[in-house]
Amino acid sequence: MTRGIDNGLVISPGRVNLLGEHVDYNDGVVLPAAIDCSVKIRFEQRQDNLVSLTAEDMRGRCLLNLDRLEDKTTVEGKQLPVWALYPAGVLWNLLRHGLAVSGFNAQFSSNIPIGAGLSSSAAVEVGFAVVCESLGNWQIDRLDLAQLCQQAEREYVGVNCGLMDQFACACGVENHAVMLDTRSLSYKPVPLPPPTSLVIADSSLRRSLINSAYNERRRDCETVVAYFSKIDPIICSLRDLRVESLLAHEQNLPPGAVRHARHVVEEIARVDQAIKLLEENDAFGFGKLMLATHNSLRDFYEVSRPELDILVESAASLDGCLGARLTGAGFGGCTVNLVLDDRVDHFITQLKDAYKRQTGLEAVIFATRASRGAYLCAQ
Repeated sequence: MTRGIDNGLVISPGRVNLLGEHVDYNDGVVLPAAIDCSVKIRFEQRQDNLVSLTAEDMRGRCLLNLDRLEDKTTVEGKQLPVWALYPAGVLWNLLRHGLAVSGFNAQFSSNIPIGAGLSSSAAVEVGFAVVCESLGNWQIDRLDLAQLCQQAEREYVGVNCGLMDQFACACGVENHAVMLDTRSLSYKPVPLPPPTSLVIADSSLRRSLINSAYNERRRDCETVVAYFSKIDPIICSLRDLRVESLLAHEQNLPPGAVRHARHVVEEIARVDQAIKLLEENDAFGFGKLMLATHNSLRDFYEVSRPELDILVESAASLDGCLGARLTGAGFGGCTVNLVLDDRVDHFITQLKDAYKRQTGLEAVIFATRASRGAYLCAQ
């Protein structure tokens, strides 16, 4: 085996989804962007078969044996802490697919808010995959790398996630969103309008009820697909359904299922429209679609909450804001805002004040930019 480098620094970005929410498990197209909040992993080669992990933010450390990853235990036989499952799962899955993984020491830290819907866990997974790639001197396609990380999270960590998070962290392009067709897995970068910035507003509310609500929404989508597939076998997912057909049959379906499916069907159409607008550099048109998506997530998919609505409504009223919406699964977390560059500082100050005045809560609000996917820093 040819050895790679002996030590280095990997930077792995978080991500924000600009449009295409809750469509990834319905064969839709998503439009995320990697952001310049990131996980930083410093690593060095070891001469044995052990991996030492230090999570600086959590003041946690554990030592793993590459031959015993299946056990999900440290070398002392203790159960792995939750934070360690994400890198350990990646190592386990890379080895399972015949890719070289050697022992190493790694210290990592992050400035991605945890639990805010900005994919801190996916950033860790993709970052450690790049560490192994660098040490092992092998390379695979970035989409394949993202799929291996997704598989690790599903099968090792036990979280039934979609591909979008790992994809964005692995395949991000500077100053671009990256379109991913979750049915065909085709993807391409889409330019973001140059006179605008992305501003993230963290509501400070961590997501609650999301597991039960997520499972309920998925069941409703499956119920609608099962109904229509009996009418037309070509319909395999909500991507194959037109909103006119859905509404024509709404009396035969549970009202909640119709509302939830309507969001997905219309959101898939919005993403198609959004890609065209971005390619035409129409920032104002794209911003209007962001607001339409938030309204749909609030009224049809029912995953917003009053504090997120206040952030979006307050943002939309401010000078320089072209679009705003909740991003991520909902029930807490963040909003994403499209703001004219020369109004960003004023926008952040005013939105913080408005949110505090109406909720009594402090929002963490910061400007970010679309970043490249995970990479090994030049030595």
